[in-house]
Order: sequence, then C-alpha cells, then structure tokens
Amino acid sequence: MVKGMRMDWGRMLFYLLLTAFALLMLAPLVYLASSAFKPTAELFLFPPRFFVMNPTTKNFYQLLLVTGTSFVPFTRYIFNSLIVTTAIVAGGIFISSLAAYPLAKHKMPFRSAIFNMIVFSLMFSPMVLQIPQYLVISRIGLMNTYFAQIIPYLAAPVGMFLMVQFARQIPEALLEAARIDGANEWKVFWVLVLPMLQPAIATFALFSFIQAWNDPYPAMVYSTHEDMKSLPIAIQTISGGAGVVARVGTFAAASFLMIIPTILVFIITQRMVLQTMAHSGLKG
Repeated sequence: MVKGMRMDWGRMLFYLLLTAFALLMLAPLVYLASSAFKPTAELFLFPPRFFVMNPTTKNFYQLLLVTGTSFVPFTRYIFNSLIVTTAIVAGGIFISSLAAYPLAKHKMPFRSAIFNMIVFSLMFSPMVLQIPQYLVISRIGLMNTYFAQIIPYLAAPVGMFLMVQFARQIPEALLEAARIDGANEWKVFWVLVLPMLQPAIATFALFSFIQAWNDPYPAMVYSTHEDMKSLPIAIQTISGGAGVVARVGTFAAASFLMIIPTILVFIITQRMVLQTMAHSGLKG
C-alpha cells in the first residue's frame, strides 16, 4: 500500500514537472498573442505586463492600413505564402511517398546506394545548394513565378527517409495478397501503402509546412516583383524602416497571424506525429 502511494506521488510530481515545462514553452506564444491585442499604452509599460488588460483590435486595423498604402495589399502576401507552402507540402508528400515505396519494397538495382545517397544528402547544409539552384532557375526562365519558389523544395530527403523507414514495416504478405487479387502496383500503392504511411506523411507535412511557411529566402531571391513576395518578407518590411517603434503592435499582430496556420497544422497532425515517434524504433 505504501509502495503504491509512493508511485502515485512520483507520478504526480512527474506530471507537475511536465506541466511546468509545457507552460514555460507556451509562454512566448501566449505573450505574442497578448501583445497583438495590447493598445499602444500597454506595449510600452515598464515593467511590462504579460497579459493584456484592455484588449483591442486596433493593431490589426493598423496592419491593414500600413500595408494598404503600399503597392501590394497584405492579403496578397498571405495568398502567395499559402500557394507556395501548400504546393511544397503536397508535392513533397507525393514525390517522397512515390520514391519510398520502391526503395523499401522493390528489389530494384542500386537500391541501397540510392537510399544511402539520400541519407548522405542530409549532412549538407541547404546553403550549399543556393547558388546552383539560383543559376538553374534563372537560366530556365522561371524567375518571378511560383514555380521558382516551389520546384527546388519538392525533393525532400527528410520526407523520403521517414517514409522509407515506415514503408519497410509494411508486411510483404499483405502486398503479395493484393497482387494475387489482381491489383497492379499503382493500386497497391494508393490503396495499401499510402494509408499506412499516414503517420510519416503527417510528420513530414508538419516539418515541411513550418519550414516553407517561415522561410523568406525563396521569395527574396527568386522574385523581383513585389506582388510575388511572401508573408515573411512583409513582416520584415513592417518590423524595419522608419517608425519601427510606433509599429510594435502592428508587428505583433502580423506575427500572431503568421503563427496561427502553424498551430492549426500542428493540432491536426499531432496524433500521427506521436505515432511516428512511437514507431520510429521498430523494425519490419
């Protein structure tokens, strides 16, 4: 009985510790959300207040007002980011899953060498590829297009690695039974393999979305037209230049709007992401 009570106290202490760490990690997000609704008087209080006392939507109105006076409206930046990010995530999932299936389940030539090259490519920094990518995009005439911001990021070694590891756990007997029933390889992939890759797909979608949504580099390098710029570029414009002190609330509102899609994607995919973490050590 005493032993059971000690275990309960230990578990309770463990949960309290985890809760404290979770609240600590959530604190910056809560403070950002609070700052987005703070009036100007509360933004410059000393000592600063963590929570807003008199919430207002004036910062969001000023955000639209500031960007509305420019050549491109703020909604255009949001639209560009949504188009590019959605295409990168969807295209990356499609290409990575298609590549993972033969690498994991087909006895194709040089299969191990190809997979080792994919793993080896994870060691290189993306900065190494920026100059060759720019030269290729420029010479084939894709500058100032959505394709320039999408195509270089479709081949994702992380996604291929995750999906190959998950595809290896699919029983061979299940695939053979489908082939015996008359299913071709394309149907086996869509009906059997792809649904079983959902945890890996969700994990890759989350990572890919966060990277594409927050990366200002593609729009900064591959676009010279303002109407092709993305949301991170707009936030950098708001946070810099003249009147930066007066735009603290506007910057907080823009940053808050930018993190909302990331939070929604995480909430949608968190269960499958946890499944990926739980099964990452299993062997097929």
